[in-house]
Amino acid sequence: MTTTSVSATSPSPLQQFVPAVEWMVIEPLIEEIQDLKKDRKAVVLAHNYQVPTIYRGVADFTGDSLALARQAVASEAEVIVMAGVYFMAETAKILNPSRTVLIPSLQAGCSLADSITAEDVRSLRRTYPGVPVVSYVNTSAAVKAETDVCCTSANALQVVESLGVPRVIFLPDRYLGRNVAAQTEVELILWEGVCEVHEHFTPEQIRGLRSDYAGIKIVAHPECTPEVLAEADFSGSTSGMIDYVARNQPQRVALITECSMSDNVAADFPDVQFVRPCNLCPYMKRITLEGIRDALLQRQYVVEVDADIARRARSAVERMLAVGRAEQRAA
Repeated sequence: MTTTSVSATSPSPLQQFVPAVEWMVIEPLIEEIQDLKKDRKAVVLAHNYQVPTIYRGVADFTGDSLALARQAVASEAEVIVMAGVYFMAETAKILNPSRTVLIPSLQAGCSLADSITAEDVRSLRRTYPGVPVVSYVNTSAAVKAETDVCCTSANALQVVESLGVPRVIFLPDRYLGRNVAAQTEVELILWEGVCEVHEHFTPEQIRGLRSDYAGIKIVAHPECTPEVLAEADFSGSTSGMIDYVARNQPQRVALITECSMSDNVAADFPDVQFVRPCNLCPYMKRITLEGIRDALLQRQYVVEVDADIARRARSAVERMLAVGRAEQRAA
């Protein structure tokens, strides 16, 4: 899913979702960012978990990790500002080595990416010689460099099966791995990483939502536990979740993922009631309008990736994108 930012001189659709008092404060900041983007020949890529003021106020493109990776390649901008977490900015730099990539906060990390190191991957390869490694994009550039092919939650199953082998090392999210394993005959050797946002959802919460809201549809992210997914009506990446709502237009829906996503998606579906069981990602919330403004104004913080690591990581990411292109052609 993508969206083009509104120019500073046009009425912003964001105004209908922001209290008037807050709008008076942020409008000059949004206009300043829009002007800086023009001056710096920059684009802002924003993940679906960003707050609406970023998602609708200043983002040129929005989406999940896979969509942002594709947009990073497609963009002709000289400067890419990643309104997401650090591994996403690294991926943008890996795919665009000649462009400047900025991250508005160096504290915008990821608990899942931090759960595994490049040495961990090398150790797995020694333990399971000859078994290919599939790494979720929620990993550092150094981990990607030790990987055969990357994947996202949107294409994990397709990537695993594209290898045509009976056994795969899949890392680092154990719940995404378990959920993929349930859909394929390929044996997955899993790492024990988790997303601190999704692991806290429980089956009891889901059953409580069904009890409280008649006819509600439960749409869950595959980083949730298999027990949560068993209670859901649909499981998919953030882009897949949006597509589900668009196709089905349920009367009520709960998106079992980071809660800012519900705020962003709800604006596009005014006839759907979004029930919000809210778990916030503390890392995504490190990205602010002020941080984006300062990143453009002061050219901070520049994301660099070691040339050898970038070369090897690029191969894994491009192989992932090739699987996606093959899927699109087949469709």
